[in-house]
Amino acid sequence: MAKVLLCIGTNLGNRKNNIERALNAIDKYAGRILKTTEIMETKPFGITRQPYFLNIGVLIESKHPPSLLLNILKRLEKKLGRYPTYRWGPRVIDIDILTYENIRIETEKLRIPHPGIKERNFFKKTLELTRKGAL
Repeated sequence: MAKVLLCIGTNLGNRKNNIERALNAIDKYAGRILKTTEIMETKPFGITRQPYFLNIGVLIESKHPPSLLLNILKRLEKKLGRYPTYRWGPRVIDIDILTYENIRIETEKLRIPHPGIKERNFFKKTLELTRKGAL
């Protein structure tokens, strides 16, 4: 079992409900939820002319290797209503893998740790889950 730090974001539709549905799906299919941050409203990153996001950080324990976990999360996003838009565009749901134990991966489809960790304030706050002895 690996401890994995995720970030969920949403800025379309019923944002709180989108997060709840994502949390339920993650717990059921991706891994057991150990801890979450509080939900935080954040300004959009990259393309700023869109609705604000609700974000939540999630620490899970997963049996799935990184690439399979990514595939599971992408399927969950689609099931929860995500549809293709454009980079940094608005979305019903976004689930990112921030860290996966102490593993480093750099492929075309997956980069761990997430490259946005150093740029986005919410990602930095989510990392506090790991600093408090959770990982």
